[in-house]
Amino acid sequence: MLMDKYNRVINYIRISVTDKCNLRCKYCVNENFPHIPHPEILRYEEIIRFVKLCAELGVTKVRLTGGEPLIKQDIEFLLKEINQIEGINDMSLTTNGVFLGEKIHRLKEAGLKRVNISLDSLKPERFAYITGVDAYDRVLESISLAKDLGLNPVKINTVMIKGFNDDEILDFARFAKVWDVQVRFIEFMPFGESTLWNSSRIIPSGEVEELIKKAYQIKPSRNSHKGPAKMFEFEGSLGQVGFISPMSTHICSECNRIRLTSTGMIKPCLFSDTEYDVKRLLRENAPDDVLKRFISDCVVAKPERKYEIGLIKKCQKSLISIGG
Repeated sequence: MLMDKYNRVINYIRISVTDKCNLRCKYCVNENFPHIPHPEILRYEEIIRFVKLCAELGVTKVRLTGGEPLIKQDIEFLLKEINQIEGINDMSLTTNGVFLGEKIHRLKEAGLKRVNISLDSLKPERFAYITGVDAYDRVLESISLAKDLGLNPVKINTVMIKGFNDDEILDFARFAKVWDVQVRFIEFMPFGESTLWNSSRIIPSGEVEELIKKAYQIKPSRNSHKGPAKMFEFEGSLGQVGFISPMSTHICSECNRIRLTSTGMIKPCLFSDTEYDVKRLLRENAPDDVLKRFISDCVVAKPERKYEIGLIKKCQKSLISIGG
């Protein structure tokens, strides 16, 4: 069992397989974001070995992220190999949904069980403005296919930014109810060189929740995957809304995860710039016991919380280089 010094059990790893993305979302990166040279990116066999060792230490859940993971060649191979590792019982993926429709059958055959799709506007023109790509219809088609293939619950990740897309809160709530999906409203977080970032643009989850409660009958629902989202369900619908509040509330006490970046750095905390180079050990072919001790030490180093009370700490790296 992996446990940090604050008695949190770590059973979940999020793995970024690439820093590249086919979108250029305005709150994520600027236009001049430099890509990491390919030799510095972890190879599939290195990721598979890392997951095997983590599974032996008690990890049961893996999520692949990016960048955009579906631009990686043969991503189905990686999914299949990880899904066959003893102890891993939950294999999921976060995507922007643009390429999901054309790959979804192969992904499910490889063992994909759940999918999170990032979508920050239900207005096609605004979607194109935010992402720089006219692909709104392809994303909706991907959501529909994911539902039809039983990748449930289909989760929609929506970053709420004041003055940017906050006029669509009730539209997203209705979307969750009508489409029978989970829409998870995420507070705007400070990363990298986003020109949009300003603390005044944060919309506390409590405000979003209260607005939805005035329009819809919702009641608390159990979060079946024990994540950070505070979930609510609609009467007469399988749809749900959730609220992820990294800025307005202290959710760190329930954190059960670490991250592996595409360059092979273990990040015990999303908001911290502290990271540990496991790629070096993997490429030196370090013995399993050395690697497992290194992973355990990284977990022990996990900070108690993301920032001191009253102080918002801005992570200096862009989210696209960390993994969503």
